[in-house]
Amino acid sequence: MAETEKRESSVWGILLAAGTSSRFGEANKLLAEIDDVALVRRVAESMAASRLANIVAVRGFQGARVATALTGLDLEIADNPEFETGMASSIARGIARVGSEAPGAMIVLGDMPGVGAQLIDRLLDAFEHAQGERITFPVDASGRQGNPVIWPRAFFADLQALSGDRGAKALIGANRGATLGVSVEDEAAFRDIDEPSDLSRLKSDGDK
Repeated sequence: MAETEKRESSVWGILLAAGTSSRFGEANKLLAEIDDVALVRRVAESMAASRLANIVAVRGFQGARVATALTGLDLEIADNPEFETGMASSIARGIARVGSEAPGAMIVLGDMPGVGAQLIDRLLDAFEHAQGERITFPVDASGRQGNPVIWPRAFFADLQALSGDRGAKALIGANRGATLGVSVEDEAAFRDIDEPSDLSRLKSDGDK
């Protein structure tokens, strides 16, 4: 039997790739490599291999280098000249580019190279099963929240009103009745790269 072709979703993906990597030292962590592939490209490739309808990559810090790392992938670039103010400005820039037909947008962090297309598609399935009305994200057995997060269109205005570097966690906390946690066992949904030691541990685990 031939493999069933994946049904494309109407949800857009927003790749946050604008941060200054302040805890990583002088280097841009998004350009650090695993097996000769930049972290941000690894994430973008997973998004491109998923059912996401379109991808918007938001760049800021060392934007030209980030764009070069994403060369050849089917995505569009959004510039965030205010990237130094924090993550909220990048979320707003990405949301502003989402097409009017999209029922929601998945926000994906550029420093989570373990997030794969399978996890992305599983979250999309759950979001669509909930009629696109729930803030959807992975959770582990203890209830810990991970990433990526899918936001229904009803929350777009709230996302664009955020400020600073808090991301959207506070917004999730204020709308617990509208959330959907998808149980996952994959640690990749909870593992980002903040410091060089995080990258070293990830590489070490991959060699085992």
